[in-house]
Amino acid sequence: MNYNKALQLKPEGGISVFPLTLLIMDVPGIPGIKQEKGGEAMSENTKIRWGWLKGMYIYTIVSSGLLGVGIIVMPEMIKTKFPWPVEEPTAFGIIGSIYVTFGLLSILGLRSPLKFVPVLLMQLCYKVVWFIGVLIPLLVTAHFPSYAISMVIIFVTFIIGDLIAIPFPYVFAKESKQ
Repeated sequence: MNYNKALQLKPEGGISVFPLTLLIMDVPGIPGIKQEKGGEAMSENTKIRWGWLKGMYIYTIVSSGLLGVGIIVMPEMIKTKFPWPVEEPTAFGIIGSIYVTFGLLSILGLRSPLKFVPVLLMQLCYKVVWFIGVLIPLLVTAHFPSYAISMVIIFVTFIIGDLIAIPFPYVFAKESKQ
């Protein structure tokens, strides 16, 4: 990665180390990006939004990871904070375990953002499936519970963030044989 190029992109001409400069960096060795003379990467069709990727990993660590730990370690407290009607402790524990797993994998995603993009992709997919398969039928039949409003808002923030962060051209690019 050419960090010097990203650090020089401040509009006033000075040097900026603000994380948003990472949003426009190109990376050598990624499909759709060619290496130019002098070691500078020039994008043909793929921009990796590094700041968004890392931001979504952090958001997942904080929200899903901590909620999962709370569900596993203090299920009764979580049930009182979020008025979910959960009578089955095994199912509640499975949900907590999945959320903790998302949080742990997102920690690894901070270290290798592109390797762990499938974590964000899976998170996006299951939330969209939940909207289509659970939320819409509840809304159509007028059985939408008021306690689920906060879940819908959180899921929408994840869906929007994942759609912005996931480098879809990179994810769906054909692998080149080397």
